[in-house]
Amino acid sequence: MKVRSIALFTALVALAAPAGAQRADVVIRGGTIYSGADAPPITGDVEIAGDRIVYVGPARGTTAARVIDATGKIVAPGFIDAHTHPDTYIRSPDATARLNLPWLAQGVSTIVTGVDGGGTPDVAADAHKLEASRIGTNVVPFVGFGAIRARVLGADDRAPTAAELEQEKALAAKAMCEGAYGLSTGLFYAPQSYAKTEEVIAVAREAGRRGGMYDTHQRDESSYTIGLLASTREAIEIGRAAGMPVHFAHLKALGVDLQGQAPQLIATIEAARAAGQQVTADQYPWLASGTSLDASLVPRWAVDGGYAKMIARFDDAATLARIKAEMRDNLRRRGGKDSILLTSADQPWTGKTLGAVAAEWQVDPIDAAIRILRVADAKGTEPAGAGVASFNMADRDVDLIMQQKWVVTSSDGSDGHPRQYATFPQKYQVYVRERKVISLGDFIRRSTGLTADLYRLDRRGYLRPSYFADVVVFDPVGYAPRATYVNPRVPSVGVVALLVNGQVVLENGATTGAAPGRALLRPRPAPCA
Repeated sequence: MKVRSIALFTALVALAAPAGAQRADVVIRGGTIYSGADAPPITGDVEIAGDRIVYVGPARGTTAARVIDATGKIVAPGFIDAHTHPDTYIRSPDATARLNLPWLAQGVSTIVTGVDGGGTPDVAADAHKLEASRIGTNVVPFVGFGAIRARVLGADDRAPTAAELEQEKALAAKAMCEGAYGLSTGLFYAPQSYAKTEEVIAVAREAGRRGGMYDTHQRDESSYTIGLLASTREAIEIGRAAGMPVHFAHLKALGVDLQGQAPQLIATIEAARAAGQQVTADQYPWLASGTSLDASLVPRWAVDGGYAKMIARFDDAATLARIKAEMRDNLRRRGGKDSILLTSADQPWTGKTLGAVAAEWQVDPIDAAIRILRVADAKGTEPAGAGVASFNMADRDVDLIMQQKWVVTSSDGSDGHPRQYATFPQKYQVYVRERKVISLGDFIRRSTGLTADLYRLDRRGYLRPSYFADVVVFDPVGYAPRATYVNPRVPSVGVVALLVNGQVVLENGATTGAAPGRALLRPRPAPCA
């Protein structure tokens, strides 16, 4: 059966190639080819002309201006990262930074942006700006509920008026008509957390009417408010009511109260899928989440109105006592003072646990956290160094979630956490090679074709003739992470070559200077005509 499948695959790709095509711009020769489909690999060549793949199959002697020797290497579609925070790089004033090395060095050719509710409603203008600035990776934009709400309501804890809700809906519709793939939310984070379910549904419907996906950092991944399972049911209901697929960002069971609940979480999602609803998720292969001290410890009511008002509440003794009591419970939920690693760059506390800093300052851990939060950034609108890695997940939960057929790979790559530089090789080395939680074929499928299918990316995610030439070649032994929690900004190794839209952007771990990344906007949906 396996031989027959390989023969059928080879025949199909050969038929799809132009007859007699014996020249190409690039030939990737002699590698073990994983097409991105749920199919066994073959050994052969990938031929590229311009920005497209023209042939995939057994070597046929094609000549090319550039030949990449892939003997003993794995050839796959460029990886697609389903959830990223890349602004430090793709929006940098530095042209070299905009090449996006943290992702390129992992073999990632396409990143999903605008997640957690942060995507701008001005999708078309932002896409034009990114492409004009020359970026190394493709970007797939979402419009963010948080960005929409902030534009209309600011940071206040209140419901919108009828007129304001219409403004929110109009912004969502505008973004979808300009090419957004759907609506993202980060309902865990203030001020998005202030929105009731009905408000989210009303805005989400505008994206659903235009063919969009509901992508959510759900309201509670732990036991902060309504709890993980109730939060999961809320997200599913939002998608059902809005008539759109639901996609859970970085699915997890977070915190000491939730460890071991992955089976119940999965069962909740499987029930929705069995009822006919399209529900999927992405996941990163790390036991520590990445967030901030204020998001993880400070109660939501205390950040109503923004950073300045939070600091004012710290300055009121009675209010501070109430805040500290709730922070103490949140710290317990997160696993305690030694489970919080401070990760913001260039701070005196960088690379230390909250417990270590508290001991150094000879203060209570909660007082240490508040002291850190009082240090404002240059604009005075946010804490200057509040980033943390929070060690709060269990292997058994991560493993089980990873094994689900509807879960794809994401980094949630953010500044200060090694996942920004190392997620895909981390998943490969730890969960494929060392612990054998999933197979190599599953790793590639859930980092390429399946992800492209979920987001309905046009001719991406597969090695097929006529598809865009996003291709990674990596060493099956040498492909590995180098970033750590203490040194999180170290590029991964083992990518022999990475092509984006037919251009070599990375070779043996070094960028080439090519910047062929594109904003992959959705075609204008019919309701926008």
